[in-house]
Amino acid sequence: MRLSEFWELADDVFGAASSRSLARDLALDRLESRTVAEALEDGVPARDVWHAWCAQMDVPVAQRDGGDRTRMVPPAR
Repeated sequence: MRLSEFWELADDVFGAASSRSLARDLALDRLESRTVAEALEDGVPARDVWHAWCAQMDVPVAQRDGGDRTRMVPPAR
């Protein structure tokens, strides 16, 4: 998953106004309490960050594509 795809999904799922704020402030349990931004900066693959973020926010797997069923979201590892 490219970072541009990651941020498009974030805007679609969490809202354009909230996604960047959440990325800076929300500590993810699955990623050693790093924020989304920290995990990406540390080189954690975007797909792993995406699924950890969605899990933390209780986003169902069926909705992790942002409502676009044609969008290919890599499965969680």
